[in-house]
Amino acid sequence: MSRKKILFVVGSPNQTTQMHQIASHLQDEFECWFTQFFPDSPVEKWALKAGLLESTVMGGKFKERADRYLSEHNLPVDYMGQRNEYDLAVLCSDLVVPRRLRNIKTVWVQEGMTDPVNVLTRIVQKAKILPRYLTFNTSLNGASNLCDIYCVASEGYKEHFAHMGTDPEKIVVTGMPNYDNLHQYLHNDFPHRGYVLVVTSDIRETFRYENRPAFLRECVRIAAGRPMIFKLHPNENAERAVREIREVVGPDALVFTDGDPYPMIANCDELICQYSTLVYVGIILGKKVHSYFDLEQLRRLAPWQNGGTSARRIADLCRQYLAFPEKNGPAFLSSIGVTQTASVA
Repeated sequence: MSRKKILFVVGSPNQTTQMHQIASHLQDEFECWFTQFFPDSPVEKWALKAGLLESTVMGGKFKERADRYLSEHNLPVDYMGQRNEYDLAVLCSDLVVPRRLRNIKTVWVQEGMTDPVNVLTRIVQKAKILPRYLTFNTSLNGASNLCDIYCVASEGYKEHFAHMGTDPEKIVVTGMPNYDNLHQYLHNDFPHRGYVLVVTSDIRETFRYENRPAFLRECVRIAAGRPMIFKLHPNENAERAVREIREVVGPDALVFTDGDPYPMIANCDELICQYSTLVYVGIILGKKVHSYFDLEQLRRLAPWQNGGTSARRIADLCRQYLAFPEKNGPAFLSSIGVTQTASVA
């Protein structure tokens, strides 16, 4: 008898590693396949082919990195899910939920913070017929209500996604795989200590305005003569970003274009972020932090620390949902005793 098949939709490095963690708890029982986040409509497919989506998770550096990761870990790839008939899809984003996946069971997994709600967010929400990605940010990720189950990082985020329009009976607090055991990074071999760390965001690459020189001058002011280290977002134009940093901060500024940011945060004295989920690492580890988000709100939203068990919890939900006779997230969660205020134990 053939095993049931699960399709994991990946994207950024963070999304991809989270999906791999979840799949690792299921691969002995089910056929686990992977696909990069992919377009749904003819217009989206044309835009991808024309190179207009190179700065999104559908193409460009994101796709290259995901493809390389999947290859290095010998994970089976079924781009766009065309090779097989699937019983379940696990998604890292619901900004686009391809129609071919809406007829099967679906689980959405939060992978980070969402961007602030702005005027475009409200316009897209009110119009309803407009694609959610026309906000040009992630403010509506987790808000489509199209998936059966929504796995979120904390009770604060459960309230947030319900407020944004997702049925609260579909939402369950599981923790977020890459952010659920942050104290482990206090023990690391990153060679630097006693500095101000600046984590930048891909604001311009996602078609939004940023005055980067002004931001850098503010970082210099906050540092007040202390050593500074910069960690660039993986989607940034690194050559431009490094040039700007060295023009404002100095020619010897230490800039990392890649590398694990968690030990960098663990060893810093103060953390400056823009729109990065990494601000939660600083908050959990007790660092003084700066962010474009309201810090009190961030503390309410901070991911549940459950000792690194989120991936297993999500995998257990997937396993149980596959055995459930209906495609009905609220009915399933109710059947296993998950209420609107409960987390998965």
